[in-house]
Order: sequence, then C-alpha cells, then structure tokens
Amino acid sequence: MTIFMHATLPGVTPAQYDALNADLRSLPGDTFAGCLAHTCVPSGEGLDIYDVWESEEAMDAFAAAMMPVAEKHGMPTGPGRPVVREAHNFWIPGSS
Repeated sequence: MTIFMHATLPGVTPAQYDALNADLRSLPGDTFAGCLAHTCVPSGEGLDIYDVWESEEAMDAFAAAMMPVAEKHGMPTGPGRPVVREAHNFWIPGSS
C-alpha cells in the first residue's frame, strides 16, 4: 500500500539536511529503496519532509538506516513518529 509521510524537524537547518543526505547517498546498497518521491521544505521552525513510499515497511527500513546517521549529525531523533497516511492515489504527470 502506497503511503504519504510528513515529518517535522524543528531546529534542523538546510545545511544539516544536506550533510545528512550526502552521507545517506554514500551508504552501500539502496538506502532509499521504496521511496517514490521526496521533498524537503524549510520552515520558520526547521524543516518539513514530505515523502511518498511504496509501503510503510520500506519507510521503516529507511528510518532504521537513517537514524544512526542523523544522530551523528546531531539531529533530533526523539520518540515522535511522522504522520503517515495511506494514499488514495499517487501518480506522476507525464509518466506512464
């Protein structure tokens, strides 16, 4: 089941996000397996992350790989879970 995820990261800067993203891209394997779309939006409080995933299991596998790297960058890894909703429909204009 395709899911939509929204995470709010208070206090996280675009520079911290860029460093985290670079480290995640350098990990062996397909760290982002199952991610269909990703957007990072700066806000007055930090960052908002919006993703579309093939499944909640794929998102959870990514989170397990990401959290130790995020901790290394001093990013918050508190107990809060992102908002996750089942997608009714997902498509990309221009794709078949």
